[in-house]
Amino acid sequence: MSGTGSIAEVGAPSARSRALAVLRVRSRATAAVLLPAALAVVLVAARMTGRLAGDPWPAVTLAVCAVAALVLLAGAIFGAVVLRAGPAVTPTVPLPEAAAPDLYRLVRDLADRMDVPAPSAIALTPDCDSWLEDRAHAAHRRRGTGTGPESEPGAAPVLVIGSPFLWWMRVAELRAVLAPVVAGTGPSAHPDIADARGFVRGLDAAVDIGGRPGLGWIGRPARLLLRMCRTDAAEMERGVAAAASDRAQDVDYGLRIVAQEQVGLAYAGWDRLLTRVALPAWRMGRWPAHLDAGVVSALTELSRRDRLAEGFTSRLGERPACDLLEQPGVVDEAASLLAARLFHGGPAEAGPDWSPVDWAAYPHEVVDRKWRTEAARLHAALDALSVPADPPPPDAAQPRLDAPAAPAEPVPVTTGAPAPAEAAVSGAPGAPGGPAAAPAAVRPADRAAAAGEPVPPAGATLERVLGYLTDPAGEGAAGEALAGRLSGDLAREERAAGAARPEPRGGADTLPLFPLQPPRSGRDLLADHVTALVCCAAVDSAGAGPGLDWLDGPVLLVGGERRADLAPRVLSLVEDGDPAPLRDWLAELGVRPEKPVRLL
Repeated sequence: MSGTGSIAEVGAPSARSRALAVLRVRSRATAAVLLPAALAVVLVAARMTGRLAGDPWPAVTLAVCAVAALVLLAGAIFGAVVLRAGPAVTPTVPLPEAAAPDLYRLVRDLADRMDVPAPSAIALTPDCDSWLEDRAHAAHRRRGTGTGPESEPGAAPVLVIGSPFLWWMRVAELRAVLAPVVAGTGPSAHPDIADARGFVRGLDAAVDIGGRPGLGWIGRPARLLLRMCRTDAAEMERGVAAAASDRAQDVDYGLRIVAQEQVGLAYAGWDRLLTRVALPAWRMGRWPAHLDAGVVSALTELSRRDRLAEGFTSRLGERPACDLLEQPGVVDEAASLLAARLFHGGPAEAGPDWSPVDWAAYPHEVVDRKWRTEAARLHAALDALSVPADPPPPDAAQPRLDAPAAPAEPVPVTTGAPAPAEAAVSGAPGAPGGPAAAPAAVRPADRAAAAGEPVPPAGATLERVLGYLTDPAGEGAAGEALAGRLSGDLAREERAAGAARPEPRGGADTLPLFPLQPPRSGRDLLADHVTALVCCAAVDSAGAGPGLDWLDGPVLLVGGERRADLAPRVLSLVEDGDPAPLRDWLAELGVRPEKPVRLL
């Protein structure tokens, strides 16, 4: 393949033949629009020469001419829409040559070795993929979305690179992975293939325009033409890919096989990082500012845990591909903000309600806040169900054998009052007529108020949830009611948050393009909220702390070590109504369920 667009590789002749098949669909559509006009011309010529004299030919000629005029008008409008409609452009982070001269040099060297046109520009996408994207359509210049050399007529496609590749891959690996992608500029320069691609992109854009008021009729013929050329267009792209792969065979082929393993590993780590780590922060109105740097930590942790990934961390001593950038931190921040916009629908710019967060501050600014928000939502749901604020614990009359030897806080001594644990929570001075508490005792709420800290509500205790969800029969009616209430409250919050966002224009401009919020059942929501409340209680009364696991997201740290044994105990309470395993776990850590929890 030469830079002028000749196609001699395996797969290229097939791509050209499929491109011609796509263009034949366009020719047949044009012929169908011109057919009524041709018939009208024949009838008018026959009338003028006297071959069709008398009735009913005057009326027939007039009707055919009217139909031909309408069809020509509709066809002209449809053709103008297909030609002028701007194809969808993937949101990316532009990377000018001044910001990555070494990367541009690497790509141009690849293009020269394979004798294909060099990409006109480079852009980054927060995804584990790379491709070529044509941005030379005139509509992009009219809308001002294309101002660089990539928007000039006849310009080569833009090379879009997945930003996680730059941080995880080494320079040699990135070069090997990009070789077949860059080789695709050769077939893209062939006139027939470029024309067929432009026609398909125009039809796709016309379908999107067909959803606008007054232009709904355009969508139906556009969809019909797309269906007619769908198979040929797909086979054309396969032929182009085969030709590009054949051209790149001689460029780092052995290293490419090894690098493809890194592509799969990067995809797995990136997916876990987005769904387990970034998504909780996005829901809290914060966006991690260095996702690409975080994926290195996530993949390193994955390599440490997975036997199949052993040896991958030894690559970290080689030069990373992000060294090809002049300011990796700035590029990482821009890609992280774009990831939040694409996968969550966040604003395009940072603001008071949409601020970045560093990894060092993530545990306290995201994890702790997430737990306390969910704990507050859980207690609000209990309030809506009219659950008593301080239900007496089942073992209030008898001290637990596995309880701590001494309480962490002094409690008032009362006569005729509730049990000491309950009195410490409710602050009750005693039964009517009984003497007041000893003045020497200081309640935790009073100490917090004196220190200027938020005073936790008296009823915001873990004991309240344990008592409500305890079900000796195991029927789970209380859990079902609470789960349903949580689902409704969360849906209302999401609708309110969505109403506060700017109204999307629809079609390809609708964000998020790839939402990451998987549907969660009511039981899952309840388990998450109970876990959050347990973690808050452990932080407030047992010296635990919030932490971050690169693969699992928010975790509870006790003594600096992660406690991964909480989930089955919470499920036992939520699904079976059995609080015993969770109570034993709390007693082991010294967590006091009756102590008020600080909410957000």
